[in-house]
Amino acid sequence: TIRAPAMRTLQRFQSNNRSRLSTGSFGTMPAGGSGAFLGLGEHSSRAPSVRSLAESGHHLAEPRAMEMYNGHGTLLGHHAGGFDDIDLPSAVKYLIASDPNLQVLGAAYLQHKCYSDSSAKKQARSLQAMPKLVKLFNSPNQEVQRHATGAMRNLIYDNAENKLALVEENGIYELMRTLREPDDELRKNVTGILWNLSSSDNLKDRLARDTLEQLTDLVLVPLSGLGGSGVIQQNPSEAEIFYNSTGFLRNLSSASQQTRQKMRECHGLVDSMIHYVNSSLEVGKSEDKSVENAVCVLRNLSYRLYDEMPPSSLQRLEGHRRNAGGTVTGELVGCFSPQSKKAREHYLNADIVTFTEVSKDPKGMEWLWNPQIVGIYNRLLQRCELNKHTTEAASGALQNITAGDRRWAGVLSRLALEQERILNPVLDRVRTADHHQLRSLTGLIRNLSRHARNKDEMSTKVVSHLIEKLPGSVGDKAPPADVIVNIIAVLNNLVVESPMAARDIVYFDGLRKLFFIKKRRDSSDNEKSSRAAASLLGNMWQYTKLHRDFKMKGYRKEDFLSL
Repeated sequence: TIRAPAMRTLQRFQSNNRSRLSTGSFGTMPAGGSGAFLGLGEHSSRAPSVRSLAESGHHLAEPRAMEMYNGHGTLLGHHAGGFDDIDLPSAVKYLIASDPNLQVLGAAYLQHKCYSDSSAKKQARSLQAMPKLVKLFNSPNQEVQRHATGAMRNLIYDNAENKLALVEENGIYELMRTLREPDDELRKNVTGILWNLSSSDNLKDRLARDTLEQLTDLVLVPLSGLGGSGVIQQNPSEAEIFYNSTGFLRNLSSASQQTRQKMRECHGLVDSMIHYVNSSLEVGKSEDKSVENAVCVLRNLSYRLYDEMPPSSLQRLEGHRRNAGGTVTGELVGCFSPQSKKAREHYLNADIVTFTEVSKDPKGMEWLWNPQIVGIYNRLLQRCELNKHTTEAASGALQNITAGDRRWAGVLSRLALEQERILNPVLDRVRTADHHQLRSLTGLIRNLSRHARNKDEMSTKVVSHLIEKLPGSVGDKAPPADVIVNIIAVLNNLVVESPMAARDIVYFDGLRKLFFIKKRRDSSDNEKSSRAAASLLGNMWQYTKLHRDFKMKGYRKEDFLSL
């Protein structure tokens, strides 16, 4: 038997519920790796406590429980929130009542109780609340649906066991059915649940398998503007639904190779991300949070792109130059091998026929390696002033598609340098970048320096900016070791082919900093940067015309050539 709540509790709840606002709270915490790395965003969202604000658009900085006001500005049940005579076991029982009003009340109490109480989440699971709520996702009563999904959103927030329980109760299938409902409040909850689920690594592959095609058709294509007029037309609720969905994709794209591949192949997914970013740039909304998510997705889908793309596409991009001197000399360590004039002419002529190998109207995953995408990332670097996660993702995506020895990495590098003139926007970012941004920016410059045709021109632009970032004494503020290694690798790539690079390193006080880094070997990270500095200094000694400058600064041959 189900003990009904006091009538005043039910009436008060029903009255208050009409003015309820359902908004989520989000936190961002991207984490990166090294090399051509992934921009991983772990995001979670909650439905509000039932004690939420009825004032539209009001957000609190911290995602704490919010109070519920009636229409006259009076705070209702400050501590009890109108649930004077209900407890958790009763609320769970209400979920299986025949009266939809009781079902709403039970779900609302769970949503309220589990907003920030981890013990309540555990107790609700032990009382079998999860399967009962899943059965209500597709109730004929819309209010029951809203509250059941709102309660689930809070139950799984920051709770791995509840996430797994939801999936095991066939929850993903039921959520995708619910997503078809033409109700924005409901769709906000469903996409919020998906986003929360996607922060669990062990669920990502399954989520990708069971949701991508439907989510793309129901949310991404229509709300990105791809499916209709070509223009983004979102009301505030739709903007939140799209934001949740792109956050979900951002998490999935940081999973396994299998999931990345499934996302690249999902019809409409990449096109939606590209169209949304492009359209946002056209109307001056590059700071938009969904743009950030979309660019992070593109960056992650570009990770290991040349290793994971279809062999037929790779063969087309590699052309006749693979294994025929098709790559520029790489990062030469400890030897000096200038590129010949004849070789430069060969590269120049070979690139002229390049763009016959890609479509002028790219579709799906073709976008990821199409020359047009370089322009999109370049515009983001130039126009996005405030959102550093977006610019970091753009430079990381460029780093991914210019990485390695593949012919196409060199083609896109030279396109970025010569047609897009990307070096100046990148160096502008380097001046003010934090450590996360410096990793992807210096990784990108490292790739560009390998493939650049005109090393002298590149040297005059980059050497001074990069040396400025290197530490020269114990008290100096130093970037992370992988950034230092990237910077030294850039200088090395330039020095082995450009006397101007070696000259500028001397002129901008680079020798003092390089010798400091070379001598600093007190950790494994410093050992790596020390070896890189020793290699660069050894290459610099090959320029006999600079020996007099070296001696004037107090350095001898042994200093340069000793390990």
